[in-house]
Amino acid sequence: MKRIIISLLCALVCAGALHAQNPQVDVIADYDRTGSNHYAYPIPHDQPVPTLTNAPAGYRPFLIEHYGRHGSRWLTRSSGYTKPLRTLERAQQAGQLTPVGERLLKDLRHVWLYAEDRAGELSDVGAEQHQGIAQRMVQNFPTVFHDDSWIDARSTVVLRCILSMQNETMTLRAANPQMRITTDASYHDMWYMGWGYGEDTLANHIRKDIDLVTEDLYRRHISPDRFVNMLFTDTTGLNMGTDHAIKLMSDVFAIAGSLQGHHVFDGWSMYHYFSNAEIFELWRLRNIYWYTHWANSPLNGNRMPFVERALLRNMVESADRAIAQGRRGADLRFGHETCLLPLACLMELDSVNLSTDDLDNLHLHWQDYNIFPKACNIQMVFYEPMHGQKDILVKVLLNEHEATLPVQTVEGPYCRWDDLRDYYLRKLDTKIDFSF
Repeated sequence: MKRIIISLLCALVCAGALHAQNPQVDVIADYDRTGSNHYAYPIPHDQPVPTLTNAPAGYRPFLIEHYGRHGSRWLTRSSGYTKPLRTLERAQQAGQLTPVGERLLKDLRHVWLYAEDRAGELSDVGAEQHQGIAQRMVQNFPTVFHDDSWIDARSTVVLRCILSMQNETMTLRAANPQMRITTDASYHDMWYMGWGYGEDTLANHIRKDIDLVTEDLYRRHISPDRFVNMLFTDTTGLNMGTDHAIKLMSDVFAIAGSLQGHHVFDGWSMYHYFSNAEIFELWRLRNIYWYTHWANSPLNGNRMPFVERALLRNMVESADRAIAQGRRGADLRFGHETCLLPLACLMELDSVNLSTDDLDNLHLHWQDYNIFPKACNIQMVFYEPMHGQKDILVKVLLNEHEATLPVQTVEGPYCRWDDLRDYYLRKLDTKIDFSF
């Protein structure tokens, strides 16, 4: 594995640009996109509600198989707030802060005032995101949410996911109280709902090796000198080596990206502590991190999509069971971006499954903010024939946008379920080597 990493690291400077728009203008025009996995769900506040293609004549939706990420949250660890805060407090005590450093310290204290004891919890914005998604599901697919529909909702055992599930099901209940809705959050389902168990724990060892590459990229591409000199008159006694300085810079950037997920910080920003070049580069490297650790990257041996093979199989089998039973409704699952990203790759939605070792130009073709913002979701929408046709049709939405699929469609985004099902099952039966 390490030999592979070394050879790929040497290839980072190679150019292999495909035809795509440079996103640098996009992320500088909207700094919130540089929040990566902290980017708040963009519909409808940043993007219009997507327009969907009408179903083929004689078909109507009757079933949705879904996986969704929790909504906006506080940082998952208190240390994400307290480490930069404590560094600046030590500098203040030593009389080593510049006026800009004093302002940043004040800002960090203000954020911590609200964030204390809330690590990882769902925010008010996160709750609203799921309420909106549920409302649009009912509006877009009213025949799925009928009086006799059965909604089975399941969550990982993490509180923010449970509350995300609650906000969606509460909204669905308000839309139609006659539906039968069940909810559950249990370790019983974590083997497919969570992060992968059993042999997939070996994937964590692969990711630790990849950390060596991404950490080296930060050292090569991030110069913290301007940032540090802006904050401190002197760094004596602060253990301010290059790695520590980069970590401080990255931690403050992560806090800046997370503020969009909370109404208490509406109209407030911390991006002014960074130059545009720093903002873009910090995002670009974070984009590389997510791609190499969780997507279809040669650096991980193209293994990571298959970490979610149990989840995709569950969605396929749940759909087949509902079709066989003649059941109308939805199977809703609530989890994490570390599940949805590999799942979207495994399902080969749009260009999410891109495989490239040209990490320098990755941002031209693959952008994290388009794939897994807070409350990101995949909806497999099934259509039944009403006038004698035989085939069940299906289309897939990624963040409510109609996605391209790895099989031939019959009309617009719609394909035969038998074709997509068979394609996925053949892929899921592929043996994947997770040795390291």
